[in-house]
Amino acid sequence: MADLVEQAKKKASYAAIDEHINANTHVIGIGSGSTVVYCVERLAQRFKSEPGLKIRACIPTSFQANQLILEAGLPLAELNAHPVIDVTFDGADEIDASLNCIKGGGGCHLQEKLVAAASKKFVVVADYRKESTALGIQWTKGIPVEVIPMAYVTIQKKIQGLGPCVTDSGNLILDVFLGVLTGDAAVTDAHLKLITIPGVVETGLFIGMAGWAYLGAADGSVKTLTNVTSQKKQESSVL
Repeated sequence: MADLVEQAKKKASYAAIDEHINANTHVIGIGSGSTVVYCVERLAQRFKSEPGLKIRACIPTSFQANQLILEAGLPLAELNAHPVIDVTFDGADEIDASLNCIKGGGGCHLQEKLVAAASKKFVVVADYRKESTALGIQWTKGIPVEVIPMAYVTIQKKIQGLGPCVTDSGNLILDVFLGVLTGDAAVTDAHLKLITIPGVVETGLFIGMAGWAYLGAADGSVKTLTNVTSQKKQESSVL
C-alpha cells in the first residue's frame, strides 16, 4: 500500500511539472511535504537535461523546501528578491471539489500561503487520498491556525484548539475542527471566523487559490482537476 501511495505522488508530481514548466517559466515556488519531493526531483531532471529551460529562481516555502532546492542543484532565492512567481507547486492535506484546500499539517502554511499568493499559477499535487467532496471529511485533525506565541492560551480557549506546535516562522499552530465545510461559503466563513481573532496570523484554509490539482491514483493514472475562476483570479491578483 505504501509503495502505491508513493508511486501515486510521483506520477502526479511528474505530470504537474511536465505540464507547467516550459521555456517561459523563470521563477518557481516550491511547496512543502512528501509529494513535493517528487516535484523537485522531476524539475531538477529537466533543468539539467533541457538547455532551453531558463529557470532563474526557486522560492522555498519552508526549511524542507530550502534544503530540497539546494540538494537538487536548483537556483535558490527569496520571495523578496522575486515577488512575482510564475508557478508554485505544493501539496495539500485535503482538497475539495472547488480546489479549496486545508494545508499546514507540516507547520509552514503561512509561508506556503505567502508564496502561493505571489504566484500567477498555483498547482496542487497530491495522491488520491487527499481528494474530498468537502473539507473536513478526509482530514479530521482540524484546520491549522497560526498564532503569535503570547496569545496562544487565550486563543486556544476561544477556539478549543489542540496543540501547540512551533511553525517554520517561529509562531505556534493550534488545530481546530469546525466540522465538515460544504461549499465555498462555509469554507470562507470558517476562515473569517478564525482570522478575525486578535493574535491569529493565518489559517490553513487556501480558498480560491489553486487553479489546478494533480491527483495520482493507485492504478498509476493521474486525475487532473481545474478551477478556471481560481486560475483567472490568481493571475490577475499578481499582475
